[in-house]
Parts: sequence; C-alpha cells; structure tokens
Amino acid sequence: MSTGSAITVKEEIRRAALEAGFEVAGFAAPDYGAVSSAGLAAFLADGRAGTMDWLAREPLKRGDPMALWPEVRTILVLAANYGPARDPRTLLEDRKRGAISAYAQGDDYHELMKKRAKRLARALAERHGTAVKVFVDTAPVMEKPAAMRAGLGWQGKHTNLVSRGFGSWLFLAEIFLALELPPDAPEADHCGSCTSCIEICPTGAITQPYRIDARACISYLTIEHKGPIPHRFRAALGNRIFGCDDCLAVCPWNKYAKACVEPAFLPRPDLTAPRLAELAMLDDAGFRAMFRKTAVKRIGRNRFVRNVALALGNSGGGAEALETVRHLLGDASPLVRGAAVWAVWRLMPKAAFAALAAERLQAEEEPEVRAEWESGLAAPAAAA
Repeated sequence: MSTGSAITVKEEIRRAALEAGFEVAGFAAPDYGAVSSAGLAAFLADGRAGTMDWLAREPLKRGDPMALWPEVRTILVLAANYGPARDPRTLLEDRKRGAISAYAQGDDYHELMKKRAKRLARALAERHGTAVKVFVDTAPVMEKPAAMRAGLGWQGKHTNLVSRGFGSWLFLAEIFLALELPPDAPEADHCGSCTSCIEICPTGAITQPYRIDARACISYLTIEHKGPIPHRFRAALGNRIFGCDDCLAVCPWNKYAKACVEPAFLPRPDLTAPRLAELAMLDDAGFRAMFRKTAVKRIGRNRFVRNVALALGNSGGGAEALETVRHLLGDASPLVRGAAVWAVWRLMPKAAFAALAAERLQAEEEPEVRAEWESGLAAPAAAA
C-alpha cells in the first residue's frame, strides 16, 4: 500500500469511527510496550497492585501487543466522552447520599463500547479485507499508553488519561488491525508544574507524580478489595461507595471538557445521588435488580453494602443513620457486620457502644467481626 493510499484509508477509518459514535479515534503502532511494561513491572514488584493479581498474568502479552496477537500492525484507539454535567465532588458535601463514580452511574461502558467497536470492526474487515480484534478492558492491553501513542491524550500525574478536548472523561476501546497504517503523532504531556491531583487525593494514594499505590486508592478499596477496608482509610472514604473521582475532577484540563450528551452513556437519575439508608437495606435480589447492566453489579451486594455501612459511619450521625447501621449488625455477611460495627462506633457515644458491644459479642462467632468490636472498645470515643 502506498503512503498516499494508506493515509486515505486511515482517514476513511477515522471518519467511520466518528460515524459509529466515537468522539475520538487515533492510530498507534503496536510497539509502545517497553517503557510501559517496565512501569508495570515496578508497580507489581513494589506490591502497589494490592490483590489485583490479574495484572501479573501474561506479562509478555500485556507489554507487547504483537505477543497478544502476532498479526497486529496498527492499533485503532477509540474514545467516547462520559463527561459529567457537574463536578462530582459537589455530592461529597451531602453525607446522607452515596457518591458513585461518574463512569459507573449508567449502563456498563464495557458492553456499550464493545458493541459499537465490534460493529465498526466488522465493517472495517469487510471494506478493507483485514483481520481484526476488539478489546475493551477485557484483555492484557495497556490502554492508556496506546491512547497516548495514538494522540488521544497523555497519562497525567494521577496516571489516568487526560485529553485536551475532553479532560479526564474518556472511555477507551481498541481495534487491532492486521493492516499497516501510518501512526498518528503521540500526545505530549501537558501537566506542567500542576500537582492538583496529588494534593486532593483523600488517602495520599498518588505518592509522587505518575506513581500510584492502589492499596491506598479509594477506587481500589471500594471496588477491587474484597475484605474489610483497613481502618486507616475508612474516615477518608467519606460517602464514596463506588470509586472516587477527586483526582479526575480537579484536573484543570476539565475546563475544556464537554458534558456527555450521548444517551447511551448518560447517568441514571437513581444512581446520581442515592440515599445511603435505602442502599443499606438492599438484599442480594434488590442489589442485582437495582444495578443490573451497570459496572457496580460486579462487586456484589456484600462488598457494596460494606461500603455503604462505612459511608453511614461517616455521615455525621442522626437517628436514621444509627438505626440503619444497627440493623446491619445482624446481616448474614461478616463483611457487612464488621463494617456496621465500625459505623456504630462512629455514631454512638462510647458508653452506649460499650453496652452494645457487651451484648453483641456474646453471640458473634466470626473472628473478624469480634475484632471490630474489640477495636472499637479499645479506641477513644468517636461520637460526641
């Protein structure tokens, strides 16, 4: 294929991608893995991945797109905007409501992006006679380095992708093409001296520019972490019950971002500011019904209600919050009961907590839950 014809094909594909509903499309050569692989290796070696063991699987394929699929010659990186209509941090002031990360307030973007990308990939395969593979965060593809090499943005100091046109609010997908096309120019880093994302992190998870410790990240703790959330991070959770948008929302490049208007990616009204007391009452069937088709569903009811219980403990008190967490003390899940113990300790005077602990410890057989009661008894009073 001549250079001129390759450029024509490339622009035809870009136009088809935009017509398919993607806001941005860029092209990268499949040779970006070396530096990114070294960074991932250090991340894993330091233990900063926490329990995300899947990141260590198939390191060769994760670091080298051609090891993942030897036929790939070009990576088409696609992006869709999910920019929120308002700053997600405003909800953090309403402690009676739960803050769900903006990306998870609508239908699961993985499914939405995959459907669009597969339709586009089929059309490209037919039109250009090329083999294709589609990926949407479902295989060892290092998406953000690919997006940077394709000119869609750069990895900011919070390690997430930042776009000059869409801020920090882009969903990504990739189509691997067995078709050699000229790559786009990589995007440069435009963070400059700004450290806003580092300074705002509630738990100090961004330990230095471009370096994050997932074990301290609220998104990791509320989504990936399966056990009790460590005590030292619980107060910092505030009312965040699924993910955290602080480092994304504070980025100055968001002043150029556009609010999402695409119906498929818009948030559901019932997930933008749900009441914690109502969420805490969800049983498994209620949880699955409420979060059907969303990304939230994948963590399961018990992990989710664990997060809700901790948020109620941070809610500042009130009869409804205390009544709700006392109800959760009898939950079938030890994970939920343990979080409820901490919440009760936060909401009750020390003497009242001690009396309740004496009653509950007689019947509690789960060691982790007993440890929560004992920790509360040994700690200074948390409530007035």
